[in-house]
Amino acid sequence: MAYAICADTPGGVEVLDWRDIPTPKPGMGEAVVHQTKVGLNYIDIYMTSGTYPFPESGPQIPGGEAAGIVAALGEGVTELSVGDRVAYTTPNGAYREERVMPADRLVKLPDGVSDEVAAASMLKGMTVEYLLNRSFKVKPGQKVLFHAAAGGVGLIAGQWLRHIGAESIGTVGSDEKIAQAKAAGYTHVINYNSSDFTEEVHALTDGKGVAVAYDSIGQDTYPHTLSCLEKFGLFVSFGQSSGLISNFAVADLAKNGSLFAQRPTLFNYIDTRENLNEVSSNMFRMIAEGHIKMDINQRYALKDVPKAFAALMARKTTGATVFDTGRG
Repeated sequence: MAYAICADTPGGVEVLDWRDIPTPKPGMGEAVVHQTKVGLNYIDIYMTSGTYPFPESGPQIPGGEAAGIVAALGEGVTELSVGDRVAYTTPNGAYREERVMPADRLVKLPDGVSDEVAAASMLKGMTVEYLLNRSFKVKPGQKVLFHAAAGGVGLIAGQWLRHIGAESIGTVGSDEKIAQAKAAGYTHVINYNSSDFTEEVHALTDGKGVAVAYDSIGQDTYPHTLSCLEKFGLFVSFGQSSGLISNFAVADLAKNGSLFAQRPTLFNYIDTRENLNEVSSNMFRMIAEGHIKMDINQRYALKDVPKAFAALMARKTTGATVFDTGRG
């Protein structure tokens, strides 16, 4: 038996329960992972709030990224050994002390990457990798808008954009977060609660707009973000921390300059073992070479997920949050 955070019905932090759940034996092609560290992401709140569907049977166990040690292997697994340090990202299910995973979804950790850094970067870091390299291939000198620049994904993106040599414009929700976003590498930082970010972006780009805008906020920033784009620019909506966009209209793309729009998800970009290895290797290389430093600014015991959810929803967190299972 091992403990996990479970939700039997959709709701807020009140539905989260810390309980014993059985860990099955690994089947063909599977591995048991004794988890040491687990990452927190806003999508975890979507999973338990009912924004995304609940399982047809059994509780909802949130959590999209974790790291640990291989404890047992099922038949047919040849690429891993017991004792290997591994990490993974999945749509949900990570908030537990141990877990059975398909072996081909586990990535071996390089010696220079700790369990804590891996748990903080598998989902967030690979999200940045595909956003800046695959959704839109950012080039040196291009102007880019990135909302929530002081969040877990945003701080990684700022560093990556700096390495590329892009002119990045980040937005944050308070003056306290401006310094953090600038330290991460953003060329310009706007507090969207004290000024009109669309006016600021127009001023910074001489009225031309940016080539691409990355938006994980959703309803609060739509459709204003569209007016920040240059003609034929790309709007990438990859999250909805303020709620789902409820007023999207295709005509908005036309009137703002024949724009393109994408609603991507990481799991389409790592759908095969080859793609997973490519995206994760690129991210680990950026960490190993010192281009990206993971800012882990909040740490909790795994049983304290409700406290972490409350802090994240109140936008009181910066950088990454990591849970300790007590098994590290």
